Amino acid sequence: MTGNSRTESLIDTVIFDVGQVLYRWDLRYLYEKLIDDPEELDWFLAHVVTPDWHFQHDAGRPLAEMVPERISEFPRYEKHIRAYAERFIESIPGPIDATHDLARRLANSGVTLYGLTNFAADFWQMFRPTAPIFNHFRDVLVSGEEKLAKPDPAIYHLALERFEVAPEQCLFVDDRPENIAAGQALGIRGHCFGDAKDLERELESLQLI
Repeated sequence: MTGNSRTESLIDTVIFDVGQVLYRWDLRYLYEKLIDDPEELDWFLAHVVTPDWHFQHDAGRPLAEMVPERISEFPRYEKHIRAYAERFIESIPGPIDATHDLARRLANSGVTLYGLTNFAADFWQMFRPTAPIFNHFRDVLVSGEEKLAKPDPAIYHLALERFEVAPEQCLFVDDRPENIAAGQALGIRGHCFGDAKDLERELESLQLI
């Protein structure tokens, strides 16, 4: 890529989500190891360890409150609820390799990379040492550390301030439409991630790779 290849675009920064963009993630990956019956597994994930319950921890609520409270509601699943705290990293089975390739290409092209993730602070501390892709990132803003979470506009304002970038400089890549919409409302161009090929086409159209 030549030195003036981005003259038609102000974008020189890409902000990545983590789960389902850079890494595969689903609570089912953990709990299918613990619950054999498919119908029971579906019920458990819809009523006990649910996405909404998990989101509370992403947003900063401590496990010391969440786990005992949930066990009191569903005592027969005590072991499974404790597994959320003890074995969460098993819900992240590995990287999305094609997106990692794009991130490395961007970094090698001189594009600045940041992360903006809904991720509990304690789980992030466990996960980050297993994820060398973030060595290419200048910073990652973690919801659980800030006690703010997407799509709250406040976390986008904080990201722009901390990363010292203007909205028009950024492409934000996330798999959830509501998170993309929240960024767009502040003037951040968004790419709703479906697969790496579509993302590659957008990055090429912006002359970032």
